Amino acid sequence: MKKCLISTIFIILIIGVGFSGCIDEEENDLEKEEEELNLEFEAIGIVENLSQNNYQDVYQKFNDEMKNALSLQYLQTAWEGLIYQYGDYKEINSTRKTEEYGYQTVYVTCDFATFGYLDIKIVFDENDMVAGLQFVPTQHSDGYEPPEYANYSMFTETNVTIGEQPWELPGTLTIPKGEGDFPTVILVHGSGPNDRDETIGPNKPFKDIALGLASQGVAVLRYEKRTKEYPQEIAKIENLTIQEEVIDDAIAAVDLLMNTSKIDTDRIYIIGHSLGGMMAPEIANQDKRIAGIILLAAPTRHLEDLILDQYNYLFGLDGEINENEAEQITALEEQIEKIKTLNISEGELILNAPLAYWEYLADYDPVSTAENLTISMLILQGERDYQVTMESDFVKWENASYNSENVTLKSYESLNHLFISGSGQPTNTEYNNPGNVAEQVINDIATWIKNL
Repeated sequence: MKKCLISTIFIILIIGVGFSGCIDEEENDLEKEEEELNLEFEAIGIVENLSQNNYQDVYQKFNDEMKNALSLQYLQTAWEGLIYQYGDYKEINSTRKTEEYGYQTVYVTCDFATFGYLDIKIVFDENDMVAGLQFVPTQHSDGYEPPEYANYSMFTETNVTIGEQPWELPGTLTIPKGEGDFPTVILVHGSGPNDRDETIGPNKPFKDIALGLASQGVAVLRYEKRTKEYPQEIAKIENLTIQEEVIDDAIAAVDLLMNTSKIDTDRIYIIGHSLGGMMAPEIANQDKRIAGIILLAAPTRHLEDLILDQYNYLFGLDGEINENEAEQITALEEQIEKIKTLNISEGELILNAPLAYWEYLADYDPVSTAENLTISMLILQGERDYQVTMESDFVKWENASYNSENVTLKSYESLNHLFISGSGQPTNTEYNNPGNVAEQVINDIATWIKNL
């Protein structure tokens, strides 16, 4: 699957409102099985209608709250934006049904031509009408195995809540056993509505990092991303920027740690991956309590340029770009031109993001922001990463004019965008293979922190 960096630049989507109620506990097993099967068929039908551009048929299945929250045009724009980012819809891979917040939810895992697998999450109310619809990175993570370097005897994990209403986020604090006080890192996600583990297929890179660092005496705080926990509320924000998507919650995580026992409040660090790495300098710029930042696969280019480069790379893997692929690239280039010129109307979404989002990023340069920081930085890069690359991104970090005594850079020959080892031509398909963040990365981060 092909998730990271900007393959899911802003897929929050779409809405989910007012979940309450549940199925009668006295239903017999046969009735439950029939209902579950019916809902899965209903979800499949919704996805097939979207793929055939039958937006009206899908819209008619929305309950009243959904219809009040978004328009038919927004539904169409959201699906078309998804196709721009993920490529043509190919087929349904699988479905799975769960109960969340008392409502029946079906995840339809779909395969897209360019960026692989994605889950379409459909929530049904008590009348089997659609109460929520989201496009999220697939989190059907059967096959995950904790890394061998995780020593469960060395730490404990506690559920925590960061932030305040209306943006409280559930999280996990992984803290070493012992007296403390411990240096602590906050994990900041890549793009898309990620969970606290940054689950991507069978892989959980943030969980690997948390278990690995805590085994070496470094506490780790990770949390659900706001766009995952509150998709319906986020979708209603007309002028959403990356401040609300990423930065505010990272600062709220610092607030929590400042009032948590066994934490060395003078040694709080940010580990940002991908989009989180790009924004880590700005997080530190806004919050002077942060002692240092660690950038994992941090882009230096504008996000829209990364998207285009990823498309060209993947389409060119077979040595040619066919007519359909060329049409997709042309359509994407037209979208990117609107971003470059900020020629975006009020209420219009370009690559599923509003004008305010692109205005914010147009004025942001992660390298120059980092150059103005006086704190220590560790910048790590996988050499097999085709999304954030050695040639276009890491070299700019290397050539920056910040105080080199405060900055450490390192790359890893065999690692991809997830910092998982692989071989051969890097493609999206390797994200479907279970693996763990390389132990050397964990060791390098832990050593860097301890030597500060």
